[in-house]
Amino acid sequence: MFMDTRLKGLKIPFHVNFEEINLRFYVRRSDPELGWKRGVVFVREIVPLPAIAWVANTIYGENYRSFPMWHAWKEKDAQLEVEYAWKQAGRWHSFGVKAENTPVDLKAGSEAEFITEHYWGYARRDEHHTVEYRVAHPRWRVHPIGAWHCDVDFGAAYGPAFAPLTGAEPLSVFLAEGSEVEVLGRC
Repeated sequence: MFMDTRLKGLKIPFHVNFEEINLRFYVRRSDPELGWKRGVVFVREIVPLPAIAWVANTIYGENYRSFPMWHAWKEKDAQLEVEYAWKQAGRWHSFGVKAENTPVDLKAGSEAEFITEHYWGYARRDEHHTVEYRVAHPRWRVHPIGAWHCDVDFGAAYGPAFAPLTGAEPLSVFLAEGSEVEVLGRC
């Protein structure tokens, strides 16, 4: 969930709180001064607001799409039930978890730590150039997962190259608590 979202410090009316679902992969880049930079590259990001997709694609060179979406966060018997869904290619795609309500610290060396502890983002500017930007946020905690489900046709949602992911077992499933995130300068 994007909450209290601002563009260059300004809240855009009716575009402050919204869902985002993304397909991404993780990279690392060697920097002579900073050592290894752990980063993320987004394959596609899905939001419910066409204006958000337009700004992200036009100004920031991202790969956003806009589709109808919904989400639910329910607290029930010391558990969280969380679900996100979007309608694309004539069907609803959804995924969700049942998790403990109380988050725990990340385990050193875990997949959850690897995925949440990245502070750089990369996007394709054009055929020969990549944009790099820094992301600032505190270390997140995770909610232990009791059950999960995923009803996504990855081929329909992301293209034929991703079709083998449909029905595949994930290596890890977790729910991170999130926090304020600041995107700092694109280079």
